Amino acid sequence: MATRTLGRVTVTLPELDEPGLYLANVATLDNPRGIVQDFAYTDADVRSLELAHTRLVTGRMSRVRSKRGAFEALNLHGVEIVGCDLGTVRWSDSKLTRVVLKDCKLMGAALVDIALNDVLFETCRLDYATFERVRATGPVAFIDCVLSEAAFTDCDVSDVVFSACPLQRTEFGPGRYRGADLRGNDLSDIRGVGNLAEIHISHGQQAELAAALVSELGITIGDD
Repeated sequence: MATRTLGRVTVTLPELDEPGLYLANVATLDNPRGIVQDFAYTDADVRSLELAHTRLVTGRMSRVRSKRGAFEALNLHGVEIVGCDLGTVRWSDSKLTRVVLKDCKLMGAALVDIALNDVLFETCRLDYATFERVRATGPVAFIDCVLSEAAFTDCDVSDVVFSACPLQRTEFGPGRYRGADLRGNDLSDIRGVGNLAEIHISHGQQAELAAALVSELGITIGDD
């Protein structure tokens, strides 16, 4: 199996280029049977992308652009999503296993009640995205992703790796963060520092967390 070790986790990746595997081009991801398998969905420009109660198994979405979308009970296994702009998609009640999202835009997206297992977000734009009750049930990593003003609420992102991610005004609300690896990020402007118990940071980040806490508490420092 193809894997990538990213900090403290090893993510198992989709294997879409193995000998004997053929991905058939499809014009839509809608299927009356509720499953699309061994597929390639590429170069689509749609106003709205709505999918519900569907399984995508072994396939690739690339260069798909949607102004808005709604994914409900959309479960993915062995899927790559590359170079897609999914806009302010609302993605709920879903499970992602062995999934890579690379060079994608999900700015302002809402991810709700989603389980992630062997999932890699790489060089994605997730500004203003909201993560609510998202659970890492296996290895998960965010690498070079913009998470400015994103918000995590009631999530379990224990052991998740965040690396080289801009985190300006990113809100880490109530949730579980034990073992999350935040090394290699500027933490001086994050929100919700008090919720980040038992995370992993490097020595140089202690001052950044202190600065974030001072800002969050509105503490004034001075001699007067």
